[in-house]
Amino acid sequence: MRDRSAAPTMPRIALAVVLACGAAAPHAEPLPRDPQERSCWLQFTRERTQVRLNEPTAVQVANLRDGDTVRSPFRVDFAVRGMGVIPAGQPHPKAGHHHVLLNTPLPINPGDKIPFNDYHRHFGKGQTGAVLALPAGKHTLRLLFADHDHRPYFVFSPELRLQVAGPRTENPLRIAAASFAATCRAWYQDELSRPRAEGNRAVITNLRDDEPVVSPFNLRLAVDGFGVAPKGRGGEGLGHFLLAVLGEGGRVVQAIDLGHGATQVSLFLPPGAYTLRLRFVDDSGRRDLVPADLTPIVVTAQERI
Repeated sequence: MRDRSAAPTMPRIALAVVLACGAAAPHAEPLPRDPQERSCWLQFTRERTQVRLNEPTAVQVANLRDGDTVRSPFRVDFAVRGMGVIPAGQPHPKAGHHHVLLNTPLPINPGDKIPFNDYHRHFGKGQTGAVLALPAGKHTLRLLFADHDHRPYFVFSPELRLQVAGPRTENPLRIAAASFAATCRAWYQDELSRPRAEGNRAVITNLRDDEPVVSPFNLRLAVDGFGVAPKGRGGEGLGHFLLAVLGEGGRVVQAIDLGHGATQVSLFLPPGAYTLRLRFVDDSGRRDLVPADLTPIVVTAQERI
C-alpha cells in the first residue's frame, strides 16, 4: 500500500493574492518543522479530513476525541453539518447556535430551554469555538445545538470524557523516537487543543500549509473575533465564509459561498496542487472582515466513497 503521508513532490503554486488594503494574505499555520512532529501530524490527516455522509445533520467537537488528555486552558472547535450558525434571538428554520455541556447529561425534556449556568455554556453570538479553563481531573463535554430561544434541536455530539492534566505552560510537549506512539498521541492531543494566539482571523482548523490530502476531504472553518450568521441576517460583528479553490496560476477552480451560515464544506478534487482561499465577509459579501487565509495543499489521490 502506498504511503500517502509522505511529503508530496509536486511543486507548490506561487500566488500573488493581494487584499484590497494592499497587504498580502496570510498563510495557514505551517506543518511542524520537527521531523517527528511532522510525521505524527500527517498520520492523522485522513482522520481529521474524513467526509462523513451517514448523518446529514450532526454536531461534533472537531478537534477532540473521547479519552483525550489536555492541558488547561484548551481550545474546543465546534462543527455542525446540515445546518448553519446564527446568533441567538434570530429565528431561522435551518440554523442555530452552539452550547457546551460540561459534566452534565443531556436535558430530559427537549422542550425546555437550556439553562444558563456553569454546566451549560452558551455561545449565542454565533461563535465557532471556545477556549475553556477547567481544573485538573476528569470531565465530560458535549455540544448541543439549539434554536434562537435556546430550545434544543436535539442535534448533539457524543459525550467526550476528557482528562485535564493540569495547567498549560509555555513548554510544549515533545515526541520521543524511542516511544513514538505514546508521545505522538500526547503531543497531537495537546497540539489540537492549543489555543490560538489572540486576534481576529478566519482559519481552516483541520489542515495546515502544504499538507497532502486524499480527495474527497472535509474542511472545518472557524473565525476568531466574530460570529457567523446567514446572509441577510448579519450585522455588527457578524459575517459568513467564502471559499475559493485556486489551481494553476491562481485560476479559480471552484467558488463556494457559505452564505447559509455553514462552517464546514467537503471538496471533491482530482490530484494536483491547489490553494484554498478562505474569506470571512460582511452581509453584503463584498467587504472582508478579516484578512483572507491562504492554505496551499496537494491532493495526492482521489478515492470513491
